[in-house]
Amino acid sequence: MTTTFITGANKGLGHETARRLVALGHTVIMGARDPERGRAAATALGARFVRIDVTDDASVAAAAADVAAHEGVIDVLVNNAGVHGPHGDPGDLTGPDALGVFDVNLVGVVRTTTAFLPLLRRSPDPVIVNVSSGMGSLAITHDPSRIESSVIAPLYTASKAALTMLTTQYAKALKDIRVNAVDPGYTATDLNGNSGPQTVTEGTDAIVRLATEGPGAGSGRFIDRTGPIDLI
Repeated sequence: MTTTFITGANKGLGHETARRLVALGHTVIMGARDPERGRAAATALGARFVRIDVTDDASVAAAAADVAAHEGVIDVLVNNAGVHGPHGDPGDLTGPDALGVFDVNLVGVVRTTTAFLPLLRRSPDPVIVNVSSGMGSLAITHDPSRIESSVIAPLYTASKAALTMLTTQYAKALKDIRVNAVDPGYTATDLNGNSGPQTVTEGTDAIVRLATEGPGAGSGRFIDRTGPIDLI
């Protein structure tokens, strides 16, 4: 049985990913900052809740220790937790604004991945799925036919571009683990005030695909729900 840990799993894409993977037979551990909401979400889906704040080293270490004590291994790590941050005029941005967004969207992935690597390496087929965004792609955000080209969200886009690059570096270095990134697309979640045209089910298609691929699938890819997409 595949054991999967998902960050930011109490709502949105993380919650839907958990729901779908539970339905596919995964043992799912739902990570979230808010104990009340996280525990309620996990109970409703038949998963287990573990508190994790990806911006806090001690919290991440405690979450990994909890999983080590209970499951002893994870096969799939889904780094989903993310924040949007300020949008619009970049002249109003501050250093703390930038640090806050990058701390969740990029540094949080580093913290979580490092803490869970020993558990992943106990799996015969370990997988990391990083939830990035087409908003971090130079090609997509310069394509006038794409809605991403009309959005001004400096810190979110920069953090997701960095996450995609981080994914490719991990894929090159971690030869024993499949590491890939996904673009969920413009999905209706709290992150965008539920304005996206895609449902959360559509938005999780690529995540579920990468989480359920068998041995021999590729690493270092950036895909959306239709398949591989241009990284730059």
